[in-house]
Amino acid sequence: MKEVYDFLKKSGTYYLATVDGAQARVRPFGTVDLFEGKLYIQTGKTKNVSKQIRANPHIEICAMMGDTWIRIQAVAVEDDRIEARQHMLDTYPQLKARYAAEDGNTQVLYLKDARAIIESFSSAPKVIQF
Repeated sequence: MKEVYDFLKKSGTYYLATVDGAQARVRPFGTVDLFEGKLYIQTGKTKNVSKQIRANPHIEICAMMGDTWIRIQAVAVEDDRIEARQHMLDTYPQLKARYAAEDGNTQVLYLKDARAIIESFSSAPKVIQF
């Protein structure tokens, strides 16, 4: 899982895909955190992405660094504990201008049943499950 975290952190931007009814939705994200042995992402509960994850928690993430990319399939599980939200905000202090751990809007989700594939055109795929 640490290798997946490091890849997403170094890439800076990754793309999160959700399902909205019969339509796929993809948007850029940048938050990734390790907390209590789990990989977390963050959004706001009022955003469409949050509503889509509540309706169907199966997500995919994709990022690229140089000639190597990662694809992650997972179930996004909300962790509504203040400690998890605060840890994310402490990791990304710039978010504190828009979010607070106790605002009722900050949402952190950890990746469950995750399968990550790191690959490139010049090497065999590496599969990481967590």
